Amino acid sequence: MSDVKYILSVLVENKPGVLSRVTGLISRRGFNIDSLTVAPTEDLTMSRMTIIVDADEVAYEQLTKQLHKLVSVYKISDLTDTDAIERELVLFKVIAPPDRRHEIIEIANIFRANIVDVGKNSLTVEATGTASKLDAMEDLFRSYGIRQLTRTGKIAMSRGASDR
Repeated sequence: MSDVKYILSVLVENKPGVLSRVTGLISRRGFNIDSLTVAPTEDLTMSRMTIIVDADEVAYEQLTKQLHKLVSVYKISDLTDTDAIERELVLFKVIAPPDRRHEIIEIANIFRANIVDVGKNSLTVEATGTASKLDAMEDLFRSYGIRQLTRTGKIAMSRGASDR
């Protein structure tokens, strides 16, 4: 059995210590978290965690069973093999001398990204999309020079009318 990158959407209580308990449980079982995002939902008493972990099927089953036992966990949705909406956010600070600035702006426009800051010799570009889209932008910006880069990690939500 080979490892799979599982995408979990976990609905939890929006209370202090919940994030620590969930990540502690995952790390104690020897899993590395590839990506983790967490934020309040439309119901401010709840938060949604999107967790990406590498695991084989047996270990993954054990992990989800253990997560279900946590009092603060309300629902776990496996979005791995579903038609889910997945996005990331990235900020690129690209070296942009005035004579090449228009090229970087054009790349940002092609990818429907936004210029969010202009410096004397740099542009900061904000983009959202799939990992492959953001990877492609990064490859293009590398030829200009990237001063800083930060990515949020993946967030995911099921499509359609499914609840929570």
